[in-house]
Amino acid sequence: MTDLFRRLLCTKQGAIGVVILLVVTLICVFGPALAPYSPDHMDYLGRFAAPGVRHWLGADQFGRDELSRVLYGARDTVPAALLATLAGTLAGAIVGTLSAYAGGRWDEAIMRTVDAVLAIPGLLLALLIASTLGAGEETALLAIAIAFAPGMARITRSVALAARQEEYVAAAIARGESGTRIVLAEILPNVIAPVIVETTIRVAFAVMLLATLSFLGLGAQPPSSEWGLLVSDGRAYLHDAPWLVLAPGAAIGITAIGFNLLGDGLRDALNPRDER
Repeated sequence: MTDLFRRLLCTKQGAIGVVILLVVTLICVFGPALAPYSPDHMDYLGRFAAPGVRHWLGADQFGRDELSRVLYGARDTVPAALLATLAGTLAGAIVGTLSAYAGGRWDEAIMRTVDAVLAIPGLLLALLIASTLGAGEETALLAIAIAFAPGMARITRSVALAARQEEYVAAAIARGESGTRIVLAEILPNVIAPVIVETTIRVAFAVMLLATLSFLGLGAQPPSSEWGLLVSDGRAYLHDAPWLVLAPGAAIGITAIGFNLLGDGLRDALNPRDER
């Protein structure tokens, strides 16, 4: 693990990604303590206050401090995106590994079903699920997890097919271990490296997808400070108070870039022979 972290920091994109996500993590943990105001504190005399000493990122239509709302919103955005990605990754990894181990008609049936779901764009599938189940942050998390699962199943299966031919799997079969144990204890742990890289990159998409659902009114609901919801609230005042959109939009973009860079760095660190 120490060697992996060292190789990760030796890559430029990995080091930058770690720094960005370290800052994002600190904001998620200590954001409320760093916020100068409560996110719901209203000051009608300070409506649409421009960025300055009193409000570093300006104030919104109710006089609420935008910096405080962005800092609080980190807790509503980043952990939710991580949770949705992990849920989708776990479901997809199990399905993909089971498909590779089963083979034959079961593999064909599972993969054709996965391909059919993959034919639907992820955003469209998430919108369909969220609009069907009703607006809410929990619904948005479920929609993102379901949208991510088929892609992870396809990736995991491709790696698990190679792992299934290894001697340790044949030895487990010879010992008479059950198929479930072979999948969970023998194959799945040995396909984890590419899954980790893909998961890290997909967190970036989860952050943007969660913000999109909230922007469209299908995710977090007021008075939440989720970043996508902040962008949605501020779009009506874009010409008069552009900071209401720029601040949460920049937070979404920087966080997504951080996860993308970390994923690229992990890819190189886990495959040092591929470095150029």
